[in-house]
Amino acid sequence: MLERAVVRGFVPFGGGRAAALIPHARLAGPMPWVIAIMVALTVIAGAGGLALRNLADSARSELSGAATVQIVEPLAAERDRQVRAAERVLARLPQVTGMRVVPQAELNALIDPWLGGAGSGDLAVPVPALIDVELAGGATPPRLTQLRKAVTAVAPAARVDAQSSWLGPVFSAIASLQWLALVLVLLLALTSAAAVWLAARSALGGNRGTIEVVHLLGGTDAQIARIFQRSVGFDAAAGGIAGLALGVAAVLVLGDRFAALDSGMVSGGGLRPLDWAWIAAIPLAGVIIAMGTARLTILAALRKML
Repeated sequence: MLERAVVRGFVPFGGGRAAALIPHARLAGPMPWVIAIMVALTVIAGAGGLALRNLADSARSELSGAATVQIVEPLAAERDRQVRAAERVLARLPQVTGMRVVPQAELNALIDPWLGGAGSGDLAVPVPALIDVELAGGATPPRLTQLRKAVTAVAPAARVDAQSSWLGPVFSAIASLQWLALVLVLLLALTSAAAVWLAARSALGGNRGTIEVVHLLGGTDAQIARIFQRSVGFDAAAGGIAGLALGVAAVLVLGDRFAALDSGMVSGGGLRPLDWAWIAAIPLAGVIIAMGTARLTILAALRKML
């Protein structure tokens, strides 16, 4: 029976006369659970990196044409005069598609948590007036320079800045976190490959006697490696599905927590359909890595046995 199986290129699992090279019970060993943990962590890290990319892209698109005009003048009457003069100039500029003077009450509400109410009342701290401006074609340096010259001609206390420049450190931090997520994904892939390598070496050592018999009956290294590769593939698939479920559940829970913040910037970090497709492909990549690692490991070890 064993000889006929070798001639056909496959050794049967179980049976009274042929010893199984790999245990038939797929979830009996630790390998599926190790792969499940690795896949779950990879899903969380990958989803985090994709969400950060979407958040940065959304913020950049929203702020690409946004600029802020600050009227830094301590005297309220003079500040109001310069605000009105700046409004008139901005309304005549062709590159300005929209503008809004931020109400004083809104500014006071923003600074009250930091100044403890010192932004309003008789002892109020002077707060610059703000004008939000939307520019056609983006807030490029030439457009900002042109806008700055036009506004400061009638409002000497005015300062013009691109809103995206304020978030430069935030974008740098997001980029760093994206690279960190990518490094984590690569490290988890290497760790999974190392776990498969150890498991394949252990299974090979535990079935050394059976392998020698198969060799004597004419079995090739490729046939033996295929058996281990198939077994590891089943384990990786089972662990990958479980890990995907755990990882997606964690991502959904974290998404609900961030959505509860009700922040406009955070809302741009949601996952898109293509992102979910990449996440769904993670278990498949895990199976490919596991099977490839198992095959290379077994073939290398079998060559040393001869």
